[in-house]
Amino acid sequence: QVQLVESGGGLVQAGGSLRLSCATSGRTFSSRAMGWFRQAPGKEREFVARIGWTPDTTSYAHSVEGRFTISRDNAKNTVYLQMNSLKPEDTAVYYCAASRRWGASLTDYDYWGQGTQVTVSS
Repeated sequence: QVQLVESGGGLVQAGGSLRLSCATSGRTFSSRAMGWFRQAPGKEREFVARIGWTPDTTSYAHSVEGRFTISRDNAKNTVYLQMNSLKPEDTAVYYCAASRRWGASLTDYDYWGQGTQVTVSS
């Protein structure tokens, strides 16, 4: 069993930055790919970023590429999402997720956190 707890969400003005953290339990963190997803009101949950077993393997949704950076600290069992140049359309609940596969679909991920709200004001 893997438990994921997100933190770091909040209210920020457009152009600002936030750093989300996802702390995980269990001894399998380093063997799992990790992803960030988001869900805006009335919309489907969508892929944001993912990171592989090694920190240099990452990919991003086109909408956030160049603004967001995903990273992981295997010693702390934590994955991060640094979000810069935030836009009102980035407003959503952000979820981290853990997977034994390298994928960008919701079904690729086995465990999910409870989510953290990010609100970007214009």
